[in-house]
Amino acid sequence: MVKRGLALTPVKFGISFTAKHLNQAGALLHVYTDGSVMINHGGTEMGQGLHTKICQVVARELGLDLAAVRISATRTDKVPNTSPTAASSGADLNGMAARDAAIQIRRRLLDFAAEHYQWDREGLALQAGALVTADGDAGHRVTWGELIQAAYLARVSLSATGFYATPLIHYDRDSGQGRPFYYFAYGAAVSEVRVDTLSGEYRVERVDVLHDVGDSLNPAIDRGQVEGGFIQGMGWLTSEELTWNAEGRLLSDGPATYKIPTFGDLPPVFNVELLEGHPNSQASLYRSKAVGEPPFMLAISVWSALRDALASLVDYRESPDLDTPATPERVLLAAEALRQRSRS
Repeated sequence: MVKRGLALTPVKFGISFTAKHLNQAGALLHVYTDGSVMINHGGTEMGQGLHTKICQVVARELGLDLAAVRISATRTDKVPNTSPTAASSGADLNGMAARDAAIQIRRRLLDFAAEHYQWDREGLALQAGALVTADGDAGHRVTWGELIQAAYLARVSLSATGFYATPLIHYDRDSGQGRPFYYFAYGAAVSEVRVDTLSGEYRVERVDVLHDVGDSLNPAIDRGQVEGGFIQGMGWLTSEELTWNAEGRLLSDGPATYKIPTFGDLPPVFNVELLEGHPNSQASLYRSKAVGEPPFMLAISVWSALRDALASLVDYRESPDLDTPATPERVLLAAEALRQRSRS
């Protein structure tokens, strides 16, 4: 007997480390005499696109193409006392630190250029790989490489350290009062499942996600984070079960026994949209929002949809007991329990 289930679940996810002292980050930025730019920061790249976002920030502040900015491996001899890359704060913290360093370099270069070229400081800008003036006069344009050479010869420092500490947050654990999160990220997901209640096997047929990322730093990366986070959460709630033997030895200790989602578990229809036109109300990095952990929680809609399908066995008169992870065995046991109670 095949039953279908449907569920919509929202998420409101607070962004910040709950340990206040971890909400800080540093960065080190060098501009070399050939015009090349090197950034180092305290975040760990683990495939989430953090390095790309940091390079984007530096390129944006210095008016350069992304390809002009290089990044070096995270090392504590470059940026010390780094906070963990966790709590969805990697881009928020390290991006702001990198931006701080880039703003320092930009200000030095513009101050130098105003004096060196005798141009109005208020009208100067770095864009498209050059120093330009507000009037757009073709004669008032200096390439990035020429500007860096001139600044070096004038003994202008081309290196800067950046730092950022998340403002406003505070929390008293004893009184339970304060502001533990700088802002919240929101999202919603609708999941549809098909369940064979005679075997416990099921399939996620369709998922639709709308997620709030503020003004996205990189929509392609953020969409991938939402997709990956959702599937990871689906595994957490449906297949990733820990089992031990009588002696307390972990049995689910490898890919043959600990079942993470695979390509075959992807729903045939998987729609992800980023909420547009709603920048972060807080002064975050270009009004963006974190997108690491919040989508993970949206997979609760899969578990809820399984419960909805099971509830149909008793005409929705009961709320099924379905422990997580909701493996096929547990789905079958829950279905049998519902049938037993309906007969009695």
